[in-house]
Amino acid sequence: MKISQTASRGWDMDLWVSGILRIGLSLSLTFITCGLVWKWHEVGAIRFDYSLPKTSVLQFVLEELHLLLRGTFRPRLLINLGIAILLLTPYVRVLVSVFYFAMVERNRKYTLFTLFVFLTLTYNLLFR
Repeated sequence: MKISQTASRGWDMDLWVSGILRIGLSLSLTFITCGLVWKWHEVGAIRFDYSLPKTSVLQFVLEELHLLLRGTFRPRLLINLGIAILLLTPYVRVLVSVFYFAMVERNRKYTLFTLFVFLTLTYNLLFR
């Protein structure tokens, strides 16, 4: 069995991607579950007339972080933070991929393709 050159340098892209996705999903589920349990404990039922604000993902994340820093703890904050983590997980995955292809693989074609995806995601996070 042959070990790839990048794996011998300590970088296995499959492990990085799966780790990022697992951590993002686990954190997201933890926050959402805690928020739902807290809501159930307060009200006695899980009833949501829940709608996300009509803002960009970045504005949504910044508003929730602002509430967190102000100390405004509520079940909806935990749920929104879980949703924000879930939305940002693919973004972090693509960012790591850009660095991987540029620094480890030194593959310009994949770096450019991944950078294009990253810039498209960034545009959508900021302006949509």
